[in-house]
Amino acid sequence: MSTEQQENFISHLIELRTRLLRSLTVVGVLFICLVPWAKDIYDFLAQPLMSALPSGAHMIALGVITPFFVPVKVTMLVAFVLALPYVLYQAWAFVAPGLYAHERRFVLPLVAVSVLLFVVGMAFCYFIVFRMVFPFIVSITPESVQYMPDIAQYLSFVITMFIAFGLAFEIPVAVVLLAKAGVVEVAKLREIRPYAIVGVFIVAAIVMPGDAVSMLMLAIPMCLLYEVGVFIAAAVSKPKPAAKPGNNAVASVESGESGNG
Repeated sequence: MSTEQQENFISHLIELRTRLLRSLTVVGVLFICLVPWAKDIYDFLAQPLMSALPSGAHMIALGVITPFFVPVKVTMLVAFVLALPYVLYQAWAFVAPGLYAHERRFVLPLVAVSVLLFVVGMAFCYFIVFRMVFPFIVSITPESVQYMPDIAQYLSFVITMFIAFGLAFEIPVAVVLLAKAGVVEVAKLREIRPYAIVGVFIVAAIVMPGDAVSMLMLAIPMCLLYEVGVFIAAAVSKPKPAAKPGNNAVASVESGESGNG
């Protein structure tokens, strides 16, 4: 490695460290600002479950310091989600100089749409799925069982569900990328639709907590999003119109005349 290459490599590392520190600083500042409302933030996260519990029922904390650390973890996650646009901007500013103009025009909207779809997936999970899953779980709880979920286990469950639905809503992006890169043709995507649906239900059955309601609430949007991805992929992958026969004939005559000359 030449001296110039070493200097470029070190300068890239310094720039990467600077942008990481900026991102961590923004996340840290937002976290510090939100800490006084950590209990309220956790209460908001727990509201779908609390509204499904019988009157007077509460969640429990099995650990000694769990009532402190769980709300703090939730607040840290909220701070990261709020800072995500700035974090992605720093990542974009780091990689953009190494991309071609057409790549920059494609990547930036792709990243923005991916983040938006992930957030929409989380919102769908919180406002719709949780409002159906938790009442169902409470309704099938035997009378001899006192249902008192642990707050740490609840947080782990919620994070798993958020990630599952966030990734599920990325299906259109994945389908469009595969079609745009030429890995899979749109006709093939339509042909394998039955296998994709079976795969979606298998994934939903593995990820979801074992009840049919939550499995369907994940599988149905995934199937619809697959169709949306195929539709968009067909729109962005349309072949260029072929040249008119007359133009081809003129071009061949001109090439023949130039060859004779």
